[in-house]
Amino acid sequence: MSQAEIQDERILRRIPLEILALSAVLGLAAALLFSALAGLLFFAGGGLAALGFLWLKRSLTRLLAKDKEGALRSAILLYALRLGLICAVFLIIILIFPGKILAFGAGFSTIVPVFLAEGVGALLRMKTWKA
Repeated sequence: MSQAEIQDERILRRIPLEILALSAVLGLAAALLFSALAGLLFFAGGGLAALGFLWLKRSLTRLLAKDKEGALRSAILLYALRLGLICAVFLIIILIFPGKILAFGAGFSTIVPVFLAEGVGALLRMKTWKA
């Protein structure tokens, strides 16, 4: 395993933890500014994003080990299931807590700044910009 692969694996292991940490900090802020329920839903959204990332990472590893034809069929089915489950969770939150869906959605979106920070960090660590 090369040094770059080791670094990539470290980043992939760190991302779900960073998502949870960011959603916990922002969830605490939401709880102080709005309500405890908003803070809890913010953190729950971040937790779902972290679980989704872990599931995506694990499923991609397994799918890439298969033959091309079987992998494509499995990938389409798996990602349709994943999208359906995410939509079901959002629907449940909308039905149970209709006024708090933005807190959950914001928590779920913490994956975006985490990816942005990791991308910027990776660019800053590069010695050259050409491959």
